Amino acid sequence: MKNRISTAALLLILSSSALAAQDGLKPPFQLALGKQLFEENCASCHGQWGNGTDQGPPLTHRFYLPNHHADEAIYRAALNGVRAHHWNFGNMPPVEGISRRKLDRIVPYIRWLQKQQPTLGQ
Repeated sequence: MKNRISTAALLLILSSSALAAQDGLKPPFQLALGKQLFEENCASCHGQWGNGTDQGPPLTHRFYLPNHHADEAIYRAALNGVRAHHWNFGNMPPVEGISRRKLDRIVPYIRWLQKQQPTLGQ
C-alpha cells in the first residue's frame, strides 16, 4: 500500500512538472498568430502543445519532423485530409475553414513546437 501511494505521488509530481514545463513555453512574438490558429484548428485533435490526444497523433513525434514529413505534407493533410498510415486514429478529414494562408502561420509554429519538446517515439 505504501509503495502504491509513493508511486502515485511520484507520477503526480512528474505529470505536474511536465505540465508546468509546457505551460512555460512561450513562442516568439512572430509565432503568436500561428499558436492561436493552431489552438483554434489543430489542438482539439493534436493537443495544445502538439503532444497528441486520444483523437490524433503527437505532431512532436519523429514521423512529423521535416526529414520525414515536409511542410507541404502538413498543408496537404490539413487542406485535403489524409488516410491513416502511421497511427490507429482513423483517417484525418480536411480541417474545416483552414486555408493555405492560415497554414502559413501554423506550420512554422508546429516546427517551433517540435524543437521545444523531446521527440516522442525515438
